[in-house]
Amino acid sequence: VQLQASGGGLVQPGGSLTLSCAASGSILSINYAAWYRQTPGNQRELVAASSGVSTTYADSVRGRFTISRDNAKNTVYLQMNSLKPADTAVYYCYADGQYSSTDSFHAWGQGTLVTVSS
Repeated sequence: VQLQASGGGLVQPGGSLTLSCAASGSILSINYAAWYRQTPGNQRELVAASSGVSTTYADSVRGRFTISRDNAKNTVYLQMNSLKPADTAVYYCYADGQYSSTDSFHAWGQGTLVTVSS
């Protein structure tokens, strides 16, 4: 399974972006999906996660970001609103799930750069 992240770019403060993470290959299900972000010199931090039953958000993005999933398309989204310069980072998606009832996968996307600047 490969994850293809897209949707990053340059946006002004207060603007919005939607990131997408599409899983390719034959997948039975995605059990857990998450978005992380990383800035130079810092560790990758969890931004949002979805287990299908519950969602988790970092305090810094709660109320502004929304993680969602389209299981039919094997795609995970991150809707980002009211963006701030502090949100500037490379965003990575992660997912794990099942190829079949007995075989599992876990994978990272390649990262997409989000720059929030006027």
